[in-house]
Amino acid sequence: MDQARRANHQQARPTFAELFTPKLVTVLREGYSLAHFRTDAIAGLTVAIVALPLSMAIAIASGVTPERGLYTSIVGGFIISALGGSRFQIGG
Repeated sequence: MDQARRANHQQARPTFAELFTPKLVTVLREGYSLAHFRTDAIAGLTVAIVALPLSMAIAIASGVTPERGLYTSIVGGFIISALGGSRFQIGG
């Protein structure tokens, strides 16, 4: 019984490529519907409502202009969302 359990455990291990495949690629492979897009868009707007003023405040506290905080927040959010490793990760 113990050997069967080990064999099942080893077969269930993901490969190196599967571990580091961006979530955008895996979601598109599995099928991404319009309903999923709508819920993701609402979630993205919710994160933006919180993240954009916060990024401006952090930029001001760091001694740079608020525009730089906005640029960093927007570009960083897209990069994290596109290349992040987990579909449950919040990239805001």
